[in-house]
Amino acid sequence: MTTIAQLRKTALSLPEVAAHDRAFTVRDKRFASVDEHDRVHLHLPAAEVDALLAAHPTAERLPRGVRVPLGDVDGQQLNHWVRRAWLWRAPEELSARAAEAETAEAGEVGDLPKGIGRPATRALTAIGVTTLAQVARLSDAELLAVHGVGPKAVRVLRAALDR
Repeated sequence: MTTIAQLRKTALSLPEVAAHDRAFTVRDKRFASVDEHDRVHLHLPAAEVDALLAAHPTAERLPRGVRVPLGDVDGQQLNHWVRRAWLWRAPEELSARAAEAETAEAGEVGDLPKGIGRPATRALTAIGVTTLAQVARLSDAELLAVHGVGPKAVRVLRAALDR
């Protein structure tokens, strides 16, 4: 069963997301929220609404998206749909950067070292960090707060900066 905590974690791992109680926005545009009955409301384009409705019989079409009980969506599905809603509502430059990050390969982005791995490379690219100079401006805590960047990646980045 998926929880509000998982929704919150997924939403907040996306760039420039703000949490407002049980709602999530990207640059003041709501893309996901949870109502008092623990149903998640996702702002999605029509084709994606149709896909979600086909996959979840308990989902309901809304004027601006779809609503589905949190308990009827598994964690991976929720992650997918929340990301799709974010992409739909995010400004073009943010969604383009996120799309670019999905294909980023370790060792091929700016001067980021290959040793940080693909997840960290993609996570950093998604937030617009593509150089060691940008990494140098971030604390270890800020790096670790980026979903996809773990302690090993931080060690590798700090070692690269020391060189």
